[in-house]
Amino acid sequence: MEKDNNHSWTFLTNHGHVLLCISRNGQIRARDIAAQVGITERATQRIIADLVASGYITIVHEGRRNRYILNDMLPLRHPVENTHQVGELLHVLMDPKGGTDADS
Repeated sequence: MEKDNNHSWTFLTNHGHVLLCISRNGQIRARDIAAQVGITERATQRIIADLVASGYITIVHEGRRNRYILNDMLPLRHPVENTHQVGELLHVLMDPKGGTDADS
């Protein structure tokens, strides 16, 4: 079997990637999320707005910075997995040292 080095698709959406970045660091800047996910800062801001509108995160303004509070008790959005909470997915993707497997 040939290995796929194309990386034309991933198992998580950009929304999932942004949420994972926020779950790792609630004070992360949008530009840093964008760099980690590989999307523009504007796209990151739209995704954050989607996550806020859906209740997955709350933004607390602290001076010139934002702090994100994650609501990990909400269900995943797709009917195939909506019997699971978003926190379950994030827990699986976090490594025991507090980062993610991608940090290793």
